Amino acid sequence: MKEVGVKWYSPGKIITYLLLIIITFLSIFPFYWMFVIGSHHTSAVNKFPPAMLPGANFFENAGKVFDNIQFFQAIINSVIASTAITAAVLFFCSLSGFAFAKLNFKWKNGLFVFIIATMMVPSQLGLIPSYMIISKLGWINSLNAIIVPAMVNAFGVFWMRQYIMATIPNELMDAGRIDGCSNFRLYWSVVLPSVRPAMATLGLITFMNVWNDFLWPLVVLKDRSVHTIQIALRTLNGAYYQDFAMILAGTFMATVPILIVFLMFSKQFISGLTEGSVKN
Repeated sequence: MKEVGVKWYSPGKIITYLLLIIITFLSIFPFYWMFVIGSHHTSAVNKFPPAMLPGANFFENAGKVFDNIQFFQAIINSVIASTAITAAVLFFCSLSGFAFAKLNFKWKNGLFVFIIATMMVPSQLGLIPSYMIISKLGWINSLNAIIVPAMVNAFGVFWMRQYIMATIPNELMDAGRIDGCSNFRLYWSVVLPSVRPAMATLGLITFMNVWNDFLWPLVVLKDRSVHTIQIALRTLNGAYYQDFAMILAGTFMATVPILIVFLMFSKQFISGLTEGSVKN
């Protein structure tokens, strides 16, 4: 929409567009250069000036990746873990966020502060006790070991609680209760359809975090058949020789699925992030 009194070529707009172009270029360039090196021989890494155009060896490097790791099995494992955790986080965090935002119960504020406080604890501190619990349950070398502990998180509860408080008026809740809705019916039929942008944002962030997670899967997934893609890519590192072209070709292919997910939900993701920036 054309803004009244603002010229399209005003200095402010020109500077803004220049900054956006520069930031976009800086954001895309690492991904592009990863493909460029992945399509050359590994000696291209040390060339000066560095290679800037794609080569002809990408499929050869991709073939080496398939020979060295179970690439597609690792992709399937990552898809299963990421999808299951994302679905669980969306359900449990939105349900908890609804309870903290719209219901009254004993110790509500204290419980919420406790949940927020857990965000301050480094995840590395929980590695040993978490490993002992998972080992007792017999889930070592099972995707359950990474799915179950991640089914709900403090950030998701906080994000959904804040969004529901800002977008769902209390009068709408009261009207639903007068019509005889239970609390779960209010959550499912009234709240859930209204918070889709926030859920898309939370879902995308969760999916990306799980897809890129390395430390915890490395601790609990030893067998190659249950490796996620990040763990499988680690095994491409040789003890005496690093084939960087092969590694970057594998990393490029492993990034494509997450880019597809981002493009599918980018509109809802941006909508969810900007919803709170416009008052009323």
